[in-house]
Formats: sequence, structure tokens, C-alpha cells
Amino acid sequence: MNRIENRPSFCLLNGKLPQEIFSVLPTPCYIIEEAGLQKNGEILSSIIRNTGCKILLAQKAFSNYDFYPLLSDYLSGTEASGLFEARLGAEKMPKKEVHVFCAAYREKEFDELLTYADHIVFNSPGQLKRFGPKAKEIGKSIGLRINPQCSTQEGHAIYDPCAPTSRLGTTREIWDMQMTEELVELLDGLHFHTLCEQDADALQLTLHAVEEQFADILPRMKWLNMGGGHHITREGYDIPLLEKLIIGVQNQWNVEVYLEPGEAVALNAGYLAARVLDIVQNHDTKIAILDVSAACHMPDVIEMPYTPPLYGEISEKEGAYSYILAGPTCLAGDVIGRYCFEQPLQIGDMILFGDMAIYSTCKNNTFNGMSLPNIWKRGTDGKLEQLTDFGYQDFSMRLGRRKSDISKKN
Repeated sequence: MNRIENRPSFCLLNGKLPQEIFSVLPTPCYIIEEAGLQKNGEILSSIIRNTGCKILLAQKAFSNYDFYPLLSDYLSGTEASGLFEARLGAEKMPKKEVHVFCAAYREKEFDELLTYADHIVFNSPGQLKRFGPKAKEIGKSIGLRINPQCSTQEGHAIYDPCAPTSRLGTTREIWDMQMTEELVELLDGLHFHTLCEQDADALQLTLHAVEEQFADILPRMKWLNMGGGHHITREGYDIPLLEKLIIGVQNQWNVEVYLEPGEAVALNAGYLAARVLDIVQNHDTKIAILDVSAACHMPDVIEMPYTPPLYGEISEKEGAYSYILAGPTCLAGDVIGRYCFEQPLQIGDMILFGDMAIYSTCKNNTFNGMSLPNIWKRGTDGKLEQLTDFGYQDFSMRLGRRKSDISKKN
């Protein structure tokens, strides 16, 4: 664990060892780097300046609102998947745009949602017909999500909105069957989201499909939202191609272009720190049990699945000391992955996982009564600040009646 890491996930440590910086922190805990968010923000804002497009934060990937004031200097607003995210964006990034897409809106929430949202995107002609006139009447910008049926990814059908039988977006076939002229008149824009951690070449392919299927509709629109999944801030991403595509779309169809990346905003801007609780052995396999859980604290590790970067890991062919890193819950599959080290692990050693600002704090849970890791900010000056103080109440409040809260609501 004494190797100096220069990979993007750890470059903000500036050559220092994790234990030099984070040894005072109780684990498990998330640490979010202001410098990382700032770096990503500068890249995204340069695209806004160069093309005139607008870029939104997809809160489903990163919704740590303590950092919204910083991000508001770079971004055009927020994208939400429903009422609570819309409210969060409106309250924590005020005076910025709030866009909402939901696969299906609920009647009892829609009026409140309209108080927060500027753009409302519907998933189907049926939802547009049901809710669109009310939103239009009070001046909201209305969109419909389309499905160009152009899959550009393999092996992750769960993340592919263009997968067969996808529920997301309206295909041209359904458009022709269900979209009346009256419904088309309600629309200000079209929305598509087909990518996941991909480069601009996948967007280029998707745009060909969109043009092929919806070229007759786009000239009637005011805007086109090209969704998320653009890994813009990743090293090697083809930014010149992205800018060329954005400008091309604007010129060809005379529309305003929106992007709504999530990961790109907070990519490589955070860590999850843990410590070794025990080391057990099964035959010739050594297993280090940590105080952090894949199932609870980094659920994408199991859901994607993927193996997150770890500070100090080395390739297996080099490694004399190989371990499976696993969580402390009763779930047999609570496994983070196999890693190799130059030195044997010891109980109490600090473990630092990289790229943990995304899809972590917004997806974690308290299964097995696991506590939520607290969230810390590491400022651009290197100072650490605790942002949360999670405890037993955060576990129990989700599981049963709270008389005081029920009486307040009634």
C-alpha cells in the first residue's frame, strides 16, 4: 500500500499516501474532492462556451448538494428523475434550469412537480396526452423521449435504453400510431438517452439513427436533449468530435442542444475509505473482510458489475499477496473483488477505493443494519470537513412508524 498512485482515480492525492491524508477519518467514509469537481466543471463549461449548448447535472449519479454552489458556476442546471430530485435541484441550485424526465408521472405529485420544473419530458404519447396540456398551460417547456432503437453498448442490457423490450422512449412505430397533430403541437423538444460511459463516436452513431427516423420532426422543435452517458471528462474522450456534433445539430435543425451527464460531472472526484477488520482463509484463498460493504455502500459493484480501482493494487502477475476483498454483511455475494498487493494486508490497514463520488452516496442503503458512511469534503486547500453525521436513526427511520412525523403530515 506504499506505492505512489498516478491513475486518474487517485491523481488528486498529489503523490501522498492515503494514510498520510485520511488516517484521522473514521471508516467507512466517502471523501469528495472539490478539486476534482472543479476540474470536471472546467471541462464541461468549456464545451458550453465553445458550442453554445447547455449542460445539466444528472442528479441520479451525483446529488451531494453541498457541492451545488461550486457546480453552478460551470453548469446550466440539473436533471431530475422525479419530484424529490426536481425539488433538490430547484432549492440547492437556484436560478438554474430544472429538467425532469420520468418513465411515468403520478397524478398526486404532478402539480407540485410543476412548481420546480422548467422542462418536463414525457416517456410516451399517453403520458403526454394526460399531463402535457396542464404543463403547457402554465408555461413549461414540453418534451417527449424518443427511442431511436440504436444500441451502442454490449454486455450491460440493464443500462441500455435501446435494448429489446426497453420501456424507455417512444419508437417511430409508436409515434406514427399514437402521436396526433394536437400532441405534436404540445412539444417544444425531443429527448433521447442511449449511452452509458461512452465516447462521442457512440453519440455520432446514435445521431445518424435519430436523423434517419425523426428528421421530419426535428425542424419543428426548439430543442434537442441528447441525454447522458457521455464520459466527457474521462482521459482520452474525443471532445473535438463532441463539439462538432453539437454544432452540427444546432445548425442542421436550428435547435438548442442539451446534454445531461452524471458521471462526467463527478468522475474521479471521490473515494471510499475503509479498513481491514479480519483476514480469513478458505483453502488457498485469503479473504480480507472490510468495514465497508459492496452491497450497501457501492451497489454498482454488484449491479453493473465491476471491480473498482484500489489505491496500491498491482497486477496479479506481479503480486505475491492476493486477496478477495469483501464486506461484513451476511450476504454471501458481498464481494468487492480480487486484488493483489506488494505487501501482505494487516488488520487495521486503510483501504482506499477510487472513483466513488458517483452512484454511491445516492444509491447506498442500510441492509443488515449497516451504518451509512459519513461524507467528507476535501477542499481545494486540502482541508477535510465532515458533511454528515449518520447513525442509528438513519437506519430505523425507514423501517417503521414515526409518530411525530405522521402527526405533522396529518
